[in-house]
Amino acid sequence: MANYIAAIDQGTTSTRLILFGADGQIAAVDQREHEQIHPRAGWVEHDAAEIWRRTREVIGGALASSGAEAGEIAAIGIANQRETTVVWDRESGEPISNALVWQDTRTAELVRELAGGAGIDRLRERVGLPLSTYFAGPKLAWMLEHVPGARVRAEAGELAFGTIDSWLLWNLTGGPHGGVHATDVTNASRTMLMDLRTLDWHEESLELMGIPRAMLPAIRSSSEVYGEAVGTALGGRPVAGILGDQQAALFGQSCFERGEAKNTYGTGSFLLVNTGEQIVHCPQLLTSVAAKIGAAPTRYVLEGSIAVTGAAVQWLRDQLGLIDSAAEVEALASTVQDNGGVYFVPAFSGLFAPYWRDDARGVIVGLTAYARAGHIARAVLEATAWQTREVLDAVDAVAEVPFAELRVDGGMTADELLMQFQADVLGVPVIRPKVTETTALGAAFAAGLAVGFWADQAELRARWQEDRRWEPQMGSAQREREYAQWKKAVTRSFDWA
Repeated sequence: MANYIAAIDQGTTSTRLILFGADGQIAAVDQREHEQIHPRAGWVEHDAAEIWRRTREVIGGALASSGAEAGEIAAIGIANQRETTVVWDRESGEPISNALVWQDTRTAELVRELAGGAGIDRLRERVGLPLSTYFAGPKLAWMLEHVPGARVRAEAGELAFGTIDSWLLWNLTGGPHGGVHATDVTNASRTMLMDLRTLDWHEESLELMGIPRAMLPAIRSSSEVYGEAVGTALGGRPVAGILGDQQAALFGQSCFERGEAKNTYGTGSFLLVNTGEQIVHCPQLLTSVAAKIGAAPTRYVLEGSIAVTGAAVQWLRDQLGLIDSAAEVEALASTVQDNGGVYFVPAFSGLFAPYWRDDARGVIVGLTAYARAGHIARAVLEATAWQTREVLDAVDAVAEVPFAELRVDGGMTADELLMQFQADVLGVPVIRPKVTETTALGAAFAAGLAVGFWADQAELRARWQEDRRWEPQMGSAQREREYAQWKKAVTRSFDWA
């Protein structure tokens, strides 16, 4: 009898296998880290073969610790770090080089060349994204030009391209011996190579970047049976769900409908708002696919990436020494009643959404002789909430969505002072779920739907459980007065570098 869904959560620093029961609760977890490779400043690589080894290890580890057998697994879902780019030999299964990670910026010069006189938004209307080092298309173009023999082999059909989901799916389903070469619409929408309307590869983008269509994976929905696993402890089980990590978290939060939103608070933060079946463009935000569940209509999303949130707390700990552990920031911030007029803008290497200013640098403003460590700690936490407010304002400016609450996950949601302030500055409830591993849960939900483990999205909503809710307590006049001060502080960070 099938009692579990297995979710592979392949992240930037580690790979996990989480088993979820029919109640949506975690039954077992195994996790292994992989190496971060930095050959030069701005270059970030992963060994894709190592990631596949770690994936096999966590599969075995989670099943061993739980005592579950393969026959008890109804299906396998995959959530993955998006944009990280792998190219491999179809016959041998070996990568032709290390994978280029989403953080890698070596394509900066190439991106400028691709933009040319038409600018970075030349493809945005069709692919939803500006030309940027962030996305997989330019990374693939770079590899074709700089890895010896890659272009000739790609044009001959010898090489396969994929983001990490495709690499794992291909290997899980047999690799060189019949492996399925596919991706889902959410990951394809982060390559700069997919037409958001047709959900097919966009010919103009392929031509611009010089990418042979023959090396691209088939684009499939986020919830369907792609193939059967072979050669691991999960052999014989269907691989049935794929979502890029942030879309997986949105799905795991049960944000299925237009206007529903989640924010994941990590080193940086990723705020996604479901725009339903409407493709909405915004110059400050990214437009991608939220999910496509089987034959159901495609759902789209607006995404705002915030560069520094949790990293600012690490800065207080590691660089200033104001706290000994990240968890101590809430206690330090609670030693004062308010920020004392102090605002902190964490533009350590520029600002992401909604400004996209690489000339900005971090500032602390409003200091007086009254200010002390607690005020600075509070200002650091408040900066996370204000940046989230700015992203949602950018969404409101272009899309009339019924935004009524914000669902949250990630490490910083343990900070209750921050979560209360987040509710205050948004003027809507902030809600944390009982299962905070929402990325893996989203992949499990997608896989479970495909095989009938869960009947429909209504049942998934019933499986999602609220842990804590913060209601707004700040008056609107105070909220807007303090927001105006934050906006003024942000302008002080401009034109520095």
